[in-house]
Amino acid sequence: MITLEPVRRGLVPVDSGAAARITGPNYDEFQGDREIWDLLQEKPSSILRVTMAHCDVPSAGAWLKEGSAEALERARGNMVALVESGDTREVANMLWVYEIACADPGTRQIGIGGMARIGEIRTKETPNGVIVRNEGVREPKARGRADLIEHTNAYVGVVNNAIEDRNDVLLGALDDYAQGRNPDLTVDDENGYRHSTWLVTSQGDIDRFCGVLADEPLAFVADGNHRSAAAAMLGRKQFLSVFFPARTMGIAPYNRLVMIERPFADFRESLASSFAVEELGDITGHEPTETHDIGFYAGDSWLRLVPRPATYDPDNAVEVIDADIVQRKLFGEILGITDPADERLRYVGANKSAEYLRREVDGGRAAFAVTLPAVTMEQFMEVCRQNRFMPPKSTWFVPKVRSGLVIALLD
Repeated sequence: MITLEPVRRGLVPVDSGAAARITGPNYDEFQGDREIWDLLQEKPSSILRVTMAHCDVPSAGAWLKEGSAEALERARGNMVALVESGDTREVANMLWVYEIACADPGTRQIGIGGMARIGEIRTKETPNGVIVRNEGVREPKARGRADLIEHTNAYVGVVNNAIEDRNDVLLGALDDYAQGRNPDLTVDDENGYRHSTWLVTSQGDIDRFCGVLADEPLAFVADGNHRSAAAAMLGRKQFLSVFFPARTMGIAPYNRLVMIERPFADFRESLASSFAVEELGDITGHEPTETHDIGFYAGDSWLRLVPRPATYDPDNAVEVIDADIVQRKLFGEILGITDPADERLRYVGANKSAEYLRREVDGGRAAFAVTLPAVTMEQFMEVCRQNRFMPPKSTWFVPKVRSGLVIALLD
């Protein structure tokens, strides 16, 4: 049983024009501070002024230290300005129906948003929790998000969850609601997706959606493990969340760049112990679409690496995933990079192409690039069912939830 409760004090844009000015990508969708700063020059009212306030500076390169007292105070001031601006309004006791779609008629994701309960997250202390995280929580990262919540007195980041919805009960209820009403807010993002929200304030509709979600046995955290952990750190009872039927959701690849000085010729022959190796030649980039098809680029030409059966246990849902195989067999055993958090590894989301990765290698900013196939939704859910954690940086859920469409103000 999953408990969903209304947002007591929701802060939303006053109209779609304001939503276009305010909303933005999540803080973790960027490759660096310069990308954030550039976007702030185009959209000076962006929610990034709050979530990444250290980049809200007059000139490029003059960033504040992320998480510093000065940056947090700037975030607090920017949040106050947003609340007091004519671009936002407060809505009491609300859920929201949230649809993300694009011109491709096959891409449509729809869910229900509100407040989920911290006590329902599965942890060592609550092993029967019904909200299952897909990765371990790193305390410094969660603390950074907690500091932002404390200084802004608000939940800006939304935790994105998948539910199985086997009989399409939630999907049917969402479709019925959305098809009979015009959305309250509509905004297009940088990647061509249209985000639409319907604010749900009728008690009857709230009860209906909460009742449907209560019949779901489990939810799987797709994006936002550290956002929920931050709320728990502060002793809060709830966190801002949205629940999507899993079959409407998509997962895109999460690739890697490797920064080491060791030449490829030194370990090329070692690849054969764990992978079948195929030369692909001087192509723009190899973007795998099937499980156990891995791209590797070290300059001049791309290779296809196919993991040998001995590299994983087929009954272990984590070991089957190519990101885990690459970490254990290529980075760990061959390159000696055993810690996925090693600074020599750079994780690159699906908003960057294989051609981008090639340019990084050819430009001398990385030694090697690795492209991976997308994790399937069934692989993702099976890892959660087995009470295991996904390999770090292995799932890039698409489309991404828009930041700033709904903010929960705290008392």
